[in-house]
Amino acid sequence: MKEISIVFMGTPEFAVESLSQILLHGFNVKAVVTVADKAAGRGLKVKYSPVKAFALSKELPVFQPENLKDPDFIKDLQETGANLFIIVAFRKLPEVVWRIPSLGSFNLHASLLPQYRGAAPINHAILNGESRTGVTTFFLNQGIDTGALIMSEAIEIGENETAGELHDRLSVAGADLVIQTIQAIRDEKVEPRVQEVVGGLKTAPRLFREHCFVLWGRSATEVHNHIRGLSSYPGAYSFLRSDDSGREVKLLRSEVTHLKVDRMPGEVVIAENGGMLVACNDFFIELLQIQPAGKKVMTGVDFLRGNRAGRLVFGSDVNPICC
Repeated sequence: MKEISIVFMGTPEFAVESLSQILLHGFNVKAVVTVADKAAGRGLKVKYSPVKAFALSKELPVFQPENLKDPDFIKDLQETGANLFIIVAFRKLPEVVWRIPSLGSFNLHASLLPQYRGAAPINHAILNGESRTGVTTFFLNQGIDTGALIMSEAIEIGENETAGELHDRLSVAGADLVIQTIQAIRDEKVEPRVQEVVGGLKTAPRLFREHCFVLWGRSATEVHNHIRGLSSYPGAYSFLRSDDSGREVKLLRSEVTHLKVDRMPGEVVIAENGGMLVACNDFFIELLQIQPAGKKVMTGVDFLRGNRAGRLVFGSDVNPICC
């Protein structure tokens, strides 16, 4: 059985659950590495990353290097004496860093590798209409999400589940897998496996605004997956036009109906229950939750209650890139 001492590297809320579980299980965390502080919001107040805020609450040493190859940072890591580095939602590490610990450096990724390598695996799994995803731990190498596999756990995706909801479930499942992986390394029971690509390889590149525009000429299922795959961040959007104005609207929650369309794609129809139906190329979807620009999040019913005058149609002034 190996004695384990850890340097943990991470930034967003997704990584906090893993660090929390590591501490709850009594593992020795020598230091935490996260991004540099940023000024944000009105007044440009300094904002800590979620991982830093949590680490400070537990009185853990925190490193925030601007340059991961900085000799002083490398020296700081070496002087911790940690023999295992754990990375959850952080930056790509240079080899000079991930080769430091004697037991290796492993990463938690929110997909069943080798599928959905990249920065946005949760979003892309839903955008592509997957019914199943998971979490994977693997040892780092020179590539991006290409190292030897350690463990994985599959999770079913609900047909109306949003990326935000799946994110929260995978954070918990991932933390549990991190603990199992540490225990396996400690007990010398790890048998890494080379990633084998069978069939097509689906990737998960970073998402930009141009990927978030909704194309109403697609099927209702595709539009629904687009909306929930980007909810709540970065958020699918469209332009809603009435007889005398237009506005940008973020689309946060939807459902596919069994109502066949008799309107042009993007046209809004009021359902018998007051709901907001939008035509796609086969069926209507119902918009359950939206956010007009500059407004609070509201239901489709509430939006229509205050916007019953004239014809409403979702359209575009842009040339979007389809997801």
